Amino acid sequence: MNVTDVITEAHVTAHPEQGFGPALVARERAAGISEADDAYGWLTGSWELDVLHYRTDMRARRLKAEAHFTWVLEGRAVQDVWIMPPRHERTPAYGPDTNMYGITVRIWDAALRAWRVTYLNPGTGQRDELIGRRIGPDIVQIGTHADGTPIRWNFTDITRDSFRWTGVALEPDGVTWRLEAEFLARRMPG
Repeated sequence: MNVTDVITEAHVTAHPEQGFGPALVARERAAGISEADDAYGWLTGSWELDVLHYRTDMRARRLKAEAHFTWVLEGRAVQDVWIMPPRHERTPAYGPDTNMYGITVRIWDAALRAWRVTYLNPGTGQRDELIGRRIGPDIVQIGTHADGTPIRWNFTDITRDSFRWTGVALEPDGVTWRLEAEFLARRMPG
């Protein structure tokens, strides 16, 4: 343990309410977001993901991923981290076709009555902007990749402990939607 670790540990012990984590994480959604508008709060917790598709069909590889969600910013946003492959399987050998370690921030926009969604993956440079809403039993997010390509990301087959997530992008023909990613998620115990 170096001097910085000792100082940081002493500060956190003496002031547990201070620091980055407690400043960011919230216990629940803000009072200004109605239950009907709370499209993402059910996601809080940790998830194990089966990777079915990520740029190509991945079923034969049996690739796994993990995702963790929590309320942040006084309960006005839901943030996550998506990790593929899971942390316990990661090595430097993973290339961009199978490497994801990114965050999504979903911020409630009361004027829009929808969620502004931003995904960032610093390892690959991916940045996406979307607007998310609950449509019937699903959550539909519509937006663009950084290069302007239209995208749709959907949470479907939602239960308390599982969901299906798909991401599609519009081909240059302006008609065909191409599957970019598909994950099946199960809530981790605890």
